[in-house]
Amino acid sequence: MQTETASRPRIWAVGISRLRALFIDIAGAYADRAELDVVPLGYEDAANSIESARDERPDVVVAGGSNGAYLKGRVSVPVVVISPTGFDVMHALTKARREGASVALVTHGDTPAEIRRFLAAYGIDVICESYRSAQDAESLVLDLRDRGVDVVVGPGLVADLAADAGMSSVFLYSRTSVVAAFETALEVAQAMRHEVARRNRLDNLLQHLRDGVVAVDAGGRIEAINRRLVAALGIADASRAVGRALLDVAPELDGVLPAADGDVFGAVRGVSYAIHRGPLASEGAAGGTIFTFQESRAVERLDRTLRSRQGAQEFVARYRLEDVVGESEPIERVRALVRRYAKSDATVLILGESGTGKEMVAQSMHRLSRRKDFPFVAMNCGAFPEALLESELFGYEEGAFTGARKGGKAGLIEAAHRGTLFLDEIGEMPPSLQSRLLRVLQEREVIRLGSTEPTRVDIRVIAATHRTLAEGVADGSFRADLFYRINILSVALPPLRARSTDILPLATELLLQAARRDKALALRVPGRDAAARLLAPLEQGLRRYPWPGNVRELQNIVERIAVEIPEMDVDGEHPLTLTPDDLQAIAPEVFETRSEANLRDLSRSVEADQVRATLAAFGGDRDAVCKALGISKTTLWRRLNAKH
Repeated sequence: MQTETASRPRIWAVGISRLRALFIDIAGAYADRAELDVVPLGYEDAANSIESARDERPDVVVAGGSNGAYLKGRVSVPVVVISPTGFDVMHALTKARREGASVALVTHGDTPAEIRRFLAAYGIDVICESYRSAQDAESLVLDLRDRGVDVVVGPGLVADLAADAGMSSVFLYSRTSVVAAFETALEVAQAMRHEVARRNRLDNLLQHLRDGVVAVDAGGRIEAINRRLVAALGIADASRAVGRALLDVAPELDGVLPAADGDVFGAVRGVSYAIHRGPLASEGAAGGTIFTFQESRAVERLDRTLRSRQGAQEFVARYRLEDVVGESEPIERVRALVRRYAKSDATVLILGESGTGKEMVAQSMHRLSRRKDFPFVAMNCGAFPEALLESELFGYEEGAFTGARKGGKAGLIEAAHRGTLFLDEIGEMPPSLQSRLLRVLQEREVIRLGSTEPTRVDIRVIAATHRTLAEGVADGSFRADLFYRINILSVALPPLRARSTDILPLATELLLQAARRDKALALRVPGRDAAARLLAPLEQGLRRYPWPGNVRELQNIVERIAVEIPEMDVDGEHPLTLTPDDLQAIAPEVFETRSEANLRDLSRSVEADQVRATLAAFGGDRDAVCKALGISKTTLWRRLNAKH
């Protein structure tokens, strides 16, 4: 039974005379909804009784007229003042007119404007007066008597004073207005209890945060502070700190706290913190301020752990400079540039035909740089439709578009934080995204799709292309300002035909890689010397071929050779050998006579034919063709207009 009583709101109905009697008459109807006590006190006595109550302290007080107005400014609990309804006024005035010719309506505070308008509209001759205190009321009633007023309509205090002065009186409040006040008091009490429960939950949450947190009101007084910050500031008694000025409790914070909303770094008691200031209420700083203290070492440790773990799991540079095979002068020049450029953070543009190893060089540069312990993030700008490329590169917020992942997603630019972002085939990037990339390069910040808040990133950008970007600038498909931004340091990779002395060493290394994956092949090719001897008879044929596909094409042919070797017959008298005839059988294209120009024309012709066939399949819908082939409209136009 005690639990039920404790769970019900506690309401005190404070009033004397006629209002008290009305309270008692109504109280029984609320027995199952509230613990309602009628307190026959007024003014100072009522205020003292409310403030001195401890365990039985009311949640809400209900009072009328001047009594309610007096209590509102003097007690620390909400006060609901009974307000007479328009019906109450009309009913009371009607009754008063039956009892006397001259009627006065007396209210606490100014007479409501709607009552004055009502009286004027219906031509009702009533004297309207108001009072501020009990003394005002007594003087006013005596003055009305002297003015010949017969009947006074007003609250209980005024009605009693009129009766004592020998005048007729009509009590203004009705049962309906008192019930309405009780209902309001119940709503206020329930809302307060919900707020207390919410505050308790928030305080519990506050105490379990790993960062130090303190909330202060507009005057700088502490409203809440968690254990973490109490310990950091060396405060002996946290309970006594609430209500005091923060700078009085912790004078060492003077000059350390941010002067405006935002973040600063500061030292407190010998420990460095990232200190954030923000508004406590949605109305802004006037509602109070909240400060959070993050220990700088913890922030750096967490950032390093998260980003390093992501780099270790997803974005790793596998190739080293030692993996770039060859001893020709052009490739030695490339190695020298890679070593030199690895010491810088400037943007690098790698130029070279498809298959020359642009990403291998980019990874090698990353692994030699100071960013080697952080992510190497690679993306082929020509491999995605424009919309997908944008979301993958820049990321997006939750709800940015249909199908967006809950919680949003960080883009590859953010994933490369503190590491290297490699943009392969940057010449294929749509013009609409080139401007956004330019901002990233200039400001070192990225804005996700659907967001307006930039995220700072620390990245080194390496771009690569097989195109002549200067031509793209000339025909408008590539922004000139972006070209100059990425073409700070430049590495030109030689095509395979320009370093023919490296073909046999490359083929040997590729055959060894295949042997590591195939046990049967490994038995036939037990080491580098065996691989080199096996391929030596093919060197002249391989060096005569122009290799339009460069190292990638060489790798394809070596893979074919690797498949054939385990099937070849061999005995002790005739060891395993390969001849030019074997090469012609395995890779006949090596022996076809085609000039480099013819090969390029053939490639362009094949591309154009593919685009035209796809256009026909989609009924001439160029947007659908771009989406199906994963190319931009600029690339589509170029392939359709290629000369062949």
